[in-house]
Amino acid sequence: MGNMREIRDRIKSINDIMKITNAMYLISSSKLKKAKKDLAATQPYFNKLLYAMRSILSRAPEDIDMRYFDQREEIKPEDRKVGYIVITADKGMCGSYNHNIIKLTEQKMAAHKQSHLYVMGQVGRMYFQRRARAGELDVDTEFIYTTQNPTLYRSRRIAEQMLKAFDEGKLDDVYIIYTDMVSSIAFEPKILQLLPLDAEHFVQSKGEITKHHEAVFSPSPNIVMEHLTPNFMKGMIYGAMVDSFCSEQQARMSAMDSATTSAKDMLQDLSLQYNRARQAAITQEITEIVSGANSAEL
Repeated sequence: MGNMREIRDRIKSINDIMKITNAMYLISSSKLKKAKKDLAATQPYFNKLLYAMRSILSRAPEDIDMRYFDQREEIKPEDRKVGYIVITADKGMCGSYNHNIIKLTEQKMAAHKQSHLYVMGQVGRMYFQRRARAGELDVDTEFIYTTQNPTLYRSRRIAEQMLKAFDEGKLDDVYIIYTDMVSSIAFEPKILQLLPLDAEHFVQSKGEITKHHEAVFSPSPNIVMEHLTPNFMKGMIYGAMVDSFCSEQQARMSAMDSATTSAKDMLQDLSLQYNRARQAAITQEITEIVSGANSAEL
């Protein structure tokens, strides 16, 4: 009976865990739908912003202030100060989502001696801060942002901080490392360069960069670029945040679905073991009763 009691306890604990995994699956599914809806709602705005940047670069005069496009080629590759915005999750139980981002970040940092980390998400922040305390990494301890429910306000604050660091020469290159949801069942870590901006990325061909001096800018080309560039940066960061959030929820849904399936398989095996143990116990009791009756007759 002791064996049967242990099996019953295991069945009960697995049923309790399966309720949790089912609940987490449903919660992630709800969050994923909302995040996709938010991304679809803001996508037209950023498409228009990209079109505006392309249009201005193809018609801007030669003397326009392009400091955010300055590649700083005079700085040697080994001396460049590189900043990485790393987007991880605030929670675990999402499969290899966090591991893949951390692995890609470590690979990229190994190529640059002067690497600075700006980590979003509690999981990645705790991991890299442990290494920072050991003197291995440079992690910005004041860069504390959650990855839950991405907002434009949060992305604007981050964009302003990166642009300021680039202007002051604290950073020569800025990258963002996030997870791109390729499809509903596939996602992969990606790295995207934020600064300096490259004019060729905004045009379909080099011929589109031809300057047309008859274009009129109000109030001036420099002021227009000063206004558009932070907004464009904000859009890129927000897109990466939403994409990562969607990927996190999809990864957690897959992990919880796999956990639920495994729990069901374990319940089937335990039910079979329980039935066998119960039948063995019944058989033993019948045998003892028969043996006792035969002994009484003798």
